[in-house]
Amino acid sequence: MLCMFDELDVVADTERRNASLNMAIDEALLESATKPTLRFYGWKRPSLSFGYFVCYDDAAREGGSRDLVRRWTGGGIVLHGNDLTYSLTIPASCRFFSLTPGAVYSSVHQGIRDALWEEGKRALIATSARPKISEACFANAVVADVLLGENKVAGAAQRRTRAGLLQQGSIQVPQLSAAFAENFARALCPANQIRNFSPDLVGRAEEIEESKYATGKWLRRR
Repeated sequence: MLCMFDELDVVADTERRNASLNMAIDEALLESATKPTLRFYGWKRPSLSFGYFVCYDDAAREGGSRDLVRRWTGGGIVLHGNDLTYSLTIPASCRFFSLTPGAVYSSVHQGIRDALWEEGKRALIATSARPKISEACFANAVVADVLLGENKVAGAAQRRTRAGLLQQGSIQVPQLSAAFAENFARALCPANQIRNFSPDLVGRAEEIEESKYATGKWLRRR
């Protein structure tokens, strides 16, 4: 089994939050993390997140009545509500920050694959990219995405800053067991530690949400 990190904080965010606050919490974690941090989270309402470079009109056509939010990371359009969503932050002070973004992407997806195998699901890692057919993330497998049969079931997008690297991902496999998230975290780091948010982090996330992710300027910037 893969072991990517020497230490890892795991935050199981059991409160379902609105789309803009979910994005803001991930950014606040990137600002403040002192060691790699894996966050699992859910959505208050059916939502759609779309990558930094995606045209708002394309996302709006796909989203219908869903809550829309533009991610700080790249990638395409992702539907949320029934998926398991996660973020991984790697601070610049961590030696794993020196890995290439592709190496991080591949390593995390190997952890997802291993956890799916523990569920009895024979997932594979994509070895080649498929032709892009739309802005929908799960319509277009790229190298190192997770596949079940011909279907892409896990994808992610990244943002790299001076503070560190943020990877936001979605796992779209029905009826995962309650142990899946624990197995995924253990695949990345057997010695992971469960922790909760600090009030200061949530407060900072609310500031980011109000000034950025909840604004029409950010949502419609492209």
